[in-house]
Amino acid sequence: MPKHFETKFGWLTPVIGNRWSDFQPIVMYQEQHILPTALQHFDSLWLADHFYGFDAPTDPFMEAWTTLTWLAAKFPRVMLCHHVLGQGYRNPALTAKMAATLQVLSGNRFMLGIGAGWREDEYRSYGYEFPRPAVRFAQLEDLIHICRKMWTEDSPEYVGRYYSINKAAAPPKPNIAPPICIGAYGEQIGLPLVGRLADVWNSSLQGDESKWIKKRGIVRASAERAGRDPSNVEISLTIERPLPTTTAESEQYVADLTHLTELGVTHFVMDFGHPTSTEPVMRFVDEVIKEVKRT
Repeated sequence: MPKHFETKFGWLTPVIGNRWSDFQPIVMYQEQHILPTALQHFDSLWLADHFYGFDAPTDPFMEAWTTLTWLAAKFPRVMLCHHVLGQGYRNPALTAKMAATLQVLSGNRFMLGIGAGWREDEYRSYGYEFPRPAVRFAQLEDLIHICRKMWTEDSPEYVGRYYSINKAAAPPKPNIAPPICIGAYGEQIGLPLVGRLADVWNSSLQGDESKWIKKRGIVRASAERAGRDPSNVEISLTIERPLPTTTAESEQYVADLTHLTELGVTHFVMDFGHPTSTEPVMRFVDEVIKEVKRT
C-alpha cells in the first residue's frame, strides 16, 4: 500500500565556525539564540558530517554524532538526522550500534542519514582508505543490511562483499527501526541503490530541475525493479537559501516550494546559513511553512 507523507520542514544547522561567525561554530550560536524558537515550528533537525572546514582546515567543525546527540537532549521534539554521514568514517557495526542507542535515547526520533562519502582529502588525512565509487557504494549497501539486521535481530549475522558481522548483538534494540535516508546523486550506482533500499532520498536541485527530475525517475524505476512501490520512497530536498525579509520574498518561497511538492518533494531541508535574529525565522514560519502545509 502506498504511504502518504505529510509535508515537513527540516532545519539544517551549520556545525562550522568561520569568519562570518567570528569562528564560533554556528550550531553553538543557534542552540542558544535561534533553535529554541525555530524548532517549535520545524519538524526535523539536520547537520553535516565532516571533520574540518572547507575554507581552512583550522576552522572549527564539530563532530557529527556528538553534536547531534547534544542537540537531541536539548530539543526533545524534533526528528534528528545527519546530512549525511560518510559511511567510510565509522565501522558499519559501530554505526548500527550508535544509531540504535540514539534511537532509544531520543524516543524514536532518529533517522540514519548516510551516503557513500565523497571528500577524498578528508578520508586520507584521517587515515581512511578512499576506494573508487563502485566500492564505496557497495560498502554502503553492506552497511544498510548490517544496520537493519542489528536493529531487529538478537544474534545478527551477515556476510557482505566488504563488511561482515558475526552475532553482532546491539541491545537494547530500538522498538522502531530508524528510517534510512540516503544522500545520492549518481545515476549509475547511487540512485539505483536509493530505489532498492532507502526509506528516504535526500538530494538538491543543483540548479537544474530537469536533471533532478531525471534522477527522480531513476530512483522510481529502481524501486519498481526491486518490487517496491516507488511512492514509498520519501523525497527530501535540501534548499540553501536565505530567510525571507519581505512578504514578497515569502510569496516567492511559497510558489517555489509548492511547485516542488507537486514534483513529489515532501521533506524540505532548509539551509539558511547564519541568521542572527528570529524575526525572519518567524516570518518564514508564518508566511511560508503555514502556507505550504495548507496547500
